Amino acid sequence: MEDLSKLKGVGHKTAQILKKKNVNNIFDLLWRLPKSFTDRSILSKINELQIGKVHTIQITPIKYNFPRIRNLPSRVSCVDKTGMIDCVFFNSYEGYIRKILPLNNEVTISGKISYFKKKYQITNPTYVSTDQSLIKGKHNKYSLTEGITEKVYNKIVNQILNKLPILNEWLDDKILKKFNNISWTEAIKKLHEPDNIGKFNTNFYKRLSFDEILSSFLVFSEIRKKIKKVKKNKKIFTNNLYESITAKLGFKLTNDQLSALKDINNDISSHSKMFRLLQGDVGSGKTIVSLLSSLNVIESGYQVAFMAPTEILASQHYNLAKKIFPKNIIIDILSNKTDFKKKKIISNELKENKISMIFGTHSIFQKKIQFKNLGFIIIDEQHKFGVRQRKLLSDKGGKNCDVLLMSATPIPRTLTMSVYGDMDVSIIKEKPSHRKNVITYSKLENKIDEVVNFVKKNIKNGNQIFWVCPLIDESKKVDHISAIKRFDYLKKIFLDQVSILHSKIEDDEKEKILKNFLDKKFKILVSTTIIEVGIDFPNANLIIIENANKFGLSQLHQLRGRVGRGSNQSFCILMFKSNLSENARKRINILKKTNDGFMISQEDMKIRGFGDILGFKQSGVKNYRLADPVHNEDLFIMAKEEIERIEKEEKNLNKYKSLLKLYDQADIINDII
Repeated sequence: MEDLSKLKGVGHKTAQILKKKNVNNIFDLLWRLPKSFTDRSILSKINELQIGKVHTIQITPIKYNFPRIRNLPSRVSCVDKTGMIDCVFFNSYEGYIRKILPLNNEVTISGKISYFKKKYQITNPTYVSTDQSLIKGKHNKYSLTEGITEKVYNKIVNQILNKLPILNEWLDDKILKKFNNISWTEAIKKLHEPDNIGKFNTNFYKRLSFDEILSSFLVFSEIRKKIKKVKKNKKIFTNNLYESITAKLGFKLTNDQLSALKDINNDISSHSKMFRLLQGDVGSGKTIVSLLSSLNVIESGYQVAFMAPTEILASQHYNLAKKIFPKNIIIDILSNKTDFKKKKIISNELKENKISMIFGTHSIFQKKIQFKNLGFIIIDEQHKFGVRQRKLLSDKGGKNCDVLLMSATPIPRTLTMSVYGDMDVSIIKEKPSHRKNVITYSKLENKIDEVVNFVKKNIKNGNQIFWVCPLIDESKKVDHISAIKRFDYLKKIFLDQVSILHSKIEDDEKEKILKNFLDKKFKILVSTTIIEVGIDFPNANLIIIENANKFGLSQLHQLRGRVGRGSNQSFCILMFKSNLSENARKRINILKKTNDGFMISQEDMKIRGFGDILGFKQSGVKNYRLADPVHNEDLFIMAKEEIERIEKEEKNLNKYKSLLKLYDQADIINDII
């Protein structure tokens, strides 16, 4: 069932053409659904033909016309009782034409009708056969790649469907009943029937979607089991250190923060290895939770590694820890800027357990960096990690090492199940009481003078401003205001109070610009979207986002989260052109109404589909082929409950081998487990 070359009519050339469309095996063909169909079931007479339409007709060939000059087409004159039509062939051999259209024999043909020199004609008919039953019917249309015809593709797919074996059922009777007891084989056949195109609420479509979700959840379940099997030493602590620091914080932790801390502390003090996601909205206070939980790990004699995506973010976390941790806890930071001598000292001190906590980017997990007693890994902003990378990370820490991943990408429940099903999850929705909601306005781009006046007023009040533009340079294809053009415009008004940041600037220079902004050395930072990940700028209270209609809801929310980190009121201005699409208008209105990231991501998913939320397609997270986290929430919940039952009853995976293979999960299971 895997090798394409075993199919009749699929040689090396066709297999290569299919691979261009990411069709690498037979299963890929099964999951590529027809988008529409051509109805060839009705036989027409020649005098009923309509130019430009597809018709199926029964004709008799009466005369061949094979040209003796190259590049001219061959013609076959054909008739029925009502008129005459020419079948025209380009690049076809004489012998082939004689074979498929024998003179004075009744033949059924189907194709698009054209008109040339006062006569109907069909050029290169799609179907030709003396057996009309092979043509009469509805023929699926698939999204094809150049070099393969609808006829050939349908022939390949039908060949697979006709040879599908009857598989042993893997679903429980109770669940199977919910899908009217339809088998997997029967369901996949129905999926490819022309009359069933787009019928997403049918029992066969839901059965196949559920199978897809279940296969994905089985992988997550096996990873969880594998991690839980690892028995670690319990971390023993008193909470004294934690309590002395929380008393000096100057603010109260929210209920969600306290609940997340309880989850983490329960995990680290147990014999099972922690593999937990701490998910929270922008500015909900995840970092303080991770640092406070680190104290208990340090108190129990273990070391902590805190990894951030950028050096400036690593520095920010390091500085916060330095501010709140007691002086007797030795912490340090490792970055590309750390000189060789200092790196060597840090490396030695980590080996000797003289450093309790190290901050840095991925460099802290290099082979040459070794820990004496690593007990806790914290990774910030980790939606770039796929399932395999997360498992490797857990293994790297060793059996006594707990793992906490943090994400400021609030995503809906079904998507959390789909993306992070291999992990336990703690959620922080509540924001600290001292943080005010960001007030969001929308402005037409021709009102830029009003925006500039608002900026002047903010600068006068001592605030700093982010000004975000989508592209670096002017593009002929997309009419976006570039960051460089906007920077030049603002520089004429605000002189040396403006700086610019974009992806073409070297990393060292980027860090320097961001540090200067943090140190209030200039007032306005013009930037592309590279500022969207977690940096704290407490003095930035205004963000302007140009071409806001071009961004997704979740990305706009992340960008807006760059302000509102201090105690002052913050503002976001979304600028747009007048010709907004309906979806763009929806997105802007949702942002104006709410600051709730979870609600925003739910709406974003409804508008754009789950794969597009904040670049999940680019992050190694696999898109579902049939299941949809927005429309199939009931199936996701049902699959979660079924996994809990399977885990409780300790079912053997052998029953689900076919399922895992059909949905392309077998290799992942083998790799991970």
